[in-house]
Amino acid sequence: MAHDDNNESSRANEALTPLHASKRVFGWHDHASLWFSLGVGLLVMQIGAYLVPAVGTRDAAIAIVLGSCLGAGLLAWTARLGCESGLASAGLMHATYGSAFARLPVLLNIVQLVGWTTFELVIMREGTQAIGQVAFGASLGSFWGGVLTTLLWGAVLLALLAGSMVKLVRRFVSRFGLPLVVLSLLWLTWQFATRLQAKGLDAFWARPGDGSMGMFGALDLVIAMPVSWLPLVADYARHGKRSAAGGLGSAFSGTWIGYALANIWCYALGVMVVSVAEPGVSLVTALLLAQGGLVALGLILIDELDNAYGDVYSGSVSTHSLLPRWSVRRWGLLLATLCIALALVLPMHTLEPFLLLLSSVFVPLYGVILGRLGSGQAVVSVGGRQVDFGAALIWIAGIAAYHALAKWAPQFGSALPTLAATFVLAWLSRPSRAGGASALAQSRG
Repeated sequence: MAHDDNNESSRANEALTPLHASKRVFGWHDHASLWFSLGVGLLVMQIGAYLVPAVGTRDAAIAIVLGSCLGAGLLAWTARLGCESGLASAGLMHATYGSAFARLPVLLNIVQLVGWTTFELVIMREGTQAIGQVAFGASLGSFWGGVLTTLLWGAVLLALLAGSMVKLVRRFVSRFGLPLVVLSLLWLTWQFATRLQAKGLDAFWARPGDGSMGMFGALDLVIAMPVSWLPLVADYARHGKRSAAGGLGSAFSGTWIGYALANIWCYALGVMVVSVAEPGVSLVTALLLAQGGLVALGLILIDELDNAYGDVYSGSVSTHSLLPRWSVRRWGLLLATLCIALALVLPMHTLEPFLLLLSSVFVPLYGVILGRLGSGQAVVSVGGRQVDFGAALIWIAGIAAYHALAKWAPQFGSALPTLAATFVLAWLSRPSRAGGASALAQSRG
């Protein structure tokens, strides 16, 4: 088979080739449903539960709303680029950083997606074990019970990956999964809001933090969750229609509204749960103890499956961009099998450092991408320069700045200053005209 550097392989490489208009079927409802569903998860609730003891209820609420809107806005902006260009995330990285250097961030993205999928499988396993212990006794709490539940969820994930991503989003997520998840969130919100009211809303709202985290640190933690999806969003947005009825605006607004609503809701629910739970009770156990919590948690666990699917699918697109001899579907099955094996053996309970480490890589990475491509230019091809040294240096400097701010100026946060600095530098150094070495074409419509 031909290699990446000739025309035949470029056509065969789905990730680096713009998606044809005939394959673009997502409208506003599809984008919004997908990103609302991906925004819902036990991991998000757990991070919400971290915030209240650290910064207090009022500051946590501000951080949740502001951080979710900003993070979802970045997702939406990147979704617009994916829909506009028809390129997958790997294609945007190639267009920005050069075809040789882009392999580094693509590889880092694959590593983080394997990590996220493993996380999701562990979360689903532990949730299933908790449900099993409440409903059937301690039979699933043993070592072999953990193995069985991991393999069960892994088998379902493999079955989904054998099918079509587009059909899964349009037929299952939009029509079936989303209404059930919304109902479960409404039920849990009502349950815990009732408990909060009984304990006193004034005392809940006035609860102070312990000072272990400042407002900007809380913002960084909230933004870390949507930022972790930045390297995935174009893989789905490229399927958005470009017609007047369902064009670029639908990818932008659908992604923003869908994800922001889910992120705010789940963070807030985590705050509510930890505020009424007994000391030492885990979030999953507290959810189960709520009236109807068994059913609601079961539905959320089923929804968690599409997070794992989304991670593996995007990881397979990125891996295909590096090694196009294997199809996206074949890579997806292989990566899923790897994640199932890792979920069986790895301890996966260091969530906060993992999230912030990912942010330190992907916040400046996409600050550069948005600065170069997100200001009225359109990507029309992937190729040209092997390394865009300007973009690469700005990204590396951004990573260093992120960690320097976290160490020496934590009161200012790391994510927002790093994002702003890398965006401005990338925008100022962007190519001035089409046909340059960066392989960008300016299109003002």
